[in-house]
Amino acid sequence: MEFDGNNVLVTGASRGIGRAIARKFAQQGASIAIHYHKNQRAAEESKKMIPGETHAIFQSDLSHPQSARQLIEEVIHQMGTIDILVNNAGIYEPHPLAQVSYQEWQDKWLDTLSVNLLGPANITYLVAHQMILQGGGRIINISSRGAFRGEPEAPAYGASKAALNAMSQSLAQALAPYNIFVSVVAPGWVDTDMAAETLESPEGDDVRRQSPLNRVATADEVAHAVLFLASDEAEYMTGGIVDVNGASYLRS
Repeated sequence: MEFDGNNVLVTGASRGIGRAIARKFAQQGASIAIHYHKNQRAAEESKKMIPGETHAIFQSDLSHPQSARQLIEEVIHQMGTIDILVNNAGIYEPHPLAQVSYQEWQDKWLDTLSVNLLGPANITYLVAHQMILQGGGRIINISSRGAFRGEPEAPAYGASKAALNAMSQSLAQALAPYNIFVSVVAPGWVDTDMAAETLESPEGDDVRRQSPLNRVATADEVAHAVLFLASDEAEYMTGGIVDVNGASYLRS
């Protein structure tokens, strides 16, 4: 899996899974467009941590269509092409139905769908048009085990990831004639700073026991699956959803 000469846009690359994906692509020769929303310092840390001198940082609020358009225009202007897109940016905001007000319910659904579904949809539209002109590309969307297992504390999150899966499979069919291949990686729990509070709490052992491996995934394990799906050898897996959940949820 070598990516020399490829430009890769990773959304939400300032930390966690996105940072690991950016680092692994860079280790294989790619130039990375590191997207972040609010945490510029973390994005700069990501850039320092990945090898190479051809990477760049870009800020954008992907919940706003015009901001998404500006991001893609800036990346293409600076880097020339986007050969691989990884839609990783997302939010998880609890809103248990029995405990929130109707206004809170509305707000959490709107916020979650704007970032987790409409953001990737808009970025994919813009990048895919550029990929059509250049003769092809790869798109990998980061979903979640929650799309299948359910998210009782954050139903909008589970729904947004299930919709992302469906969108990915529809676009895999629509874009294949243009030599554009679309795949999905669906992690379960991952050992990142966002999950640290839960994993370090008394609940952490219960989370780890969900997998027969008695642990959660590393960000690098998720990143490895992304690189495989972006490789030429995985072309015929377009439309596929790869689970990275340690057999904590099985489907057939």
